[in-house]
Formats: sequence, structure tokens, C-alpha cells
Amino acid sequence: MIHVVLYEPEIPQNTGNIIRTCMATNSILHMIKPYGFFFDEKHLKRAGMDYIENTEIHEYLNWEDFIEKNQPKNIYFSTRYGHKSADKFNFKECGEDIYLVFGKESTGIPKHILKQHLDDCIRLPMNPEARSLNLSNCVAILVYEVLRQLDYPGLSLDESQKGKDFLERNEWDENS
Repeated sequence: MIHVVLYEPEIPQNTGNIIRTCMATNSILHMIKPYGFFFDEKHLKRAGMDYIENTEIHEYLNWEDFIEKNQPKNIYFSTRYGHKSADKFNFKECGEDIYLVFGKESTGIPKHILKQHLDDCIRLPMNPEARSLNLSNCVAILVYEVLRQLDYPGLSLDESQKGKDFLERNEWDENS
């Protein structure tokens, strides 16, 4: 099981997108307070759509509360200070739940937490002039890298809403 951990998220649209990603990938979302927004349907509805009710979400008072209640063994941190890309980690070897931690949009994960886990810090490679990528994009990239290594367990490789052979069954004009 993949667990996405948001440390003090600040932007509701990012959190809504992350909820959608978690629902689509059967990942569990953990959110560590305080938030930079009100965690309610009104603020998340546009980005999270109707995925909120179909996503397992846990909330925590702070980092210590999260650690105490989960005691994660396989925990990885997305940070600009990491020295290894995600493909350098072998997630198949974990054998248990995998926790991916993402920091708040403005300042990331606190440095004192990162310093305790230097070998478990992941950096998404990017142009040296770029400071960072959007948080919800980082979550999607890393979740799908873990899923790729695990061969997408429990996920469909075929279109399930309209049917596997949707394109083959229908005629299309050249403008559609």
C-alpha cells in the first residue's frame, strides 16, 4: 500500500488534486496539521471533485502524532535537498507499506526531519534554474514511479468507464 503524507499543506487546489490522485491509485492520504486552508468540501470540491468520499484520509495534529500512530518503516521524503532520483530506490524490496512524505508548498519538509533521513530523501531531477515543481505534480510523479516498480497492483490498464474496446467499436470523424 502506498501512503501519501502531506506535511502542513497550504493550497487547497493542490490538496484536491492529490486527493484525486490518491483515489485513482488506491493510495491512502495522511494530512498533518496545521493546514493553510479550511479542510472542507467547499474549499476542495473543485479540484477533488467527488473523489473525497472515495479516498481514505487520515488527519494528525503534528508530525509526532503521525509517527506515533503509524510507525512507518519504509518512509521516503520528497525534497529539493535529496541527492537521488526516485528510480534509484528499489520499492519492490520494501515488502510493506510505503510512505511518501511531501512538505508544505512554501518551505517544504522541516530540515530537522530531513536530516534524520538523509538516505531516504528523493529529488526529482530538473533544470538547475528551477527551484521546485508543483506539489500535486510531485505527488503524482512519485506515486506512479512506485506503482511502476510494483507493476501497478490493483489498477486497471484498460478503460473501465466506456469499455476496453471503445475506440474499436465507434466511428470517429477526423476532427474528434
